[in-house]
Amino acid sequence: MNLESPKVTVQKSAQKLFDLLSDVKNFEKLMPENIAKFEVIGDDAFIFGLKGMPEIKLKMKEKVAPTKIVLGAASDKLPFTLIANITDISENSSDVKLDFEGDFNPMMAMMIKGPIGKFIETLASNMNKL
Repeated sequence: MNLESPKVTVQKSAQKLFDLLSDVKNFEKLMPENIAKFEVIGDDAFIFGLKGMPEIKLKMKEKVAPTKIVLGAASDKLPFTLIANITDISENSSDVKLDFEGDFNPMMAMMIKGPIGKFIETLASNMNKL
């Protein structure tokens, strides 16, 4: 299952945005208002929980400065990655788009497609809060 957020323009250079997203603590600012839990559990990992959904542990998997950051689920129960693709526009602005790639059975995919789609859309639209 692949989902994409809308592309969002942020008033920061690609390098500055990459640096902010490289620090997992900053993901708390991107979370939706209905977040039930957010806990940093290391330099490269955090746990978050949304109301009505199980807690998910995300770990930094790959960084390609300044264009790409890959976060992956630390559990094999829900195997997925969240990829931030950053495109430089000018010295003080860049575009960012989030791609969600998950390997789920059809029933699970049907159940989580809506909430996950809304979630990555919220993460992208909150990029300006960084």
